[in-house]
Amino acid sequence: MLKPNNLIVKLIGINFFVNAGWGLIAPIFAIYVTEQVQGGSIEMVGFAVGIHWIVKSAIQPFVAYKMDVVKGEYDDIAFLMWGMVIFSFIAILYVFVTDMWQIFILETIRGMALALVFPAWSGIFTRHIDREWEAYTWSLTSTGMGFAVGFAAAFGGIIASLIGFNMVFVFVSLMGVISTILIYIVKKDPWIYGVKKEGNVIKES
Repeated sequence: MLKPNNLIVKLIGINFFVNAGWGLIAPIFAIYVTEQVQGGSIEMVGFAVGIHWIVKSAIQPFVAYKMDVVKGEYDDIAFLMWGMVIFSFIAILYVFVTDMWQIFILETIRGMALALVFPAWSGIFTRHIDREWEAYTWSLTSTGMGFAVGFAAAFGGIIASLIGFNMVFVFVSLMGVISTILIYIVKKDPWIYGVKKEGNVIKES
């Protein structure tokens, strides 16, 4: 089988670790909110999740448009880096949550962070994908994400039951830190340096 280029491998790693981190929360978030947060209920869980996705969806097109307008990929890397830093920091803040309004604020900020991360990662990945192997390469990142979320979801509940919710959020933050380090490595990659976006053509300056 074809091995993807080194930059794509790093991008797949970023996607893997960030999804592994937040995948730990997926099976326990509703229990955490209803049992640990004052004013928490099933209705409030749904509202919090809704806030996250609505904010992300509302902001994302404007961020993506800005990235495409600005030539070069340093803006994409900057958005990706700052989004991931915020993503990682948000996880730690959940440790200190006591009231439902704090959940709403954190989910709003998390939605904003994802609005930075997703279009930046997708843009870089798409521009540097191995030509004529697009389906295969996209399947690799989808497979990695599936394994990450699957195993994390399977063990997230176990971790929470053994050592508590707070440690789960610490692990999520650590996964985000690993992803951020990988982004820094991507920033130094020669494939990024000097790349110009001219329509659908990638040229090196």
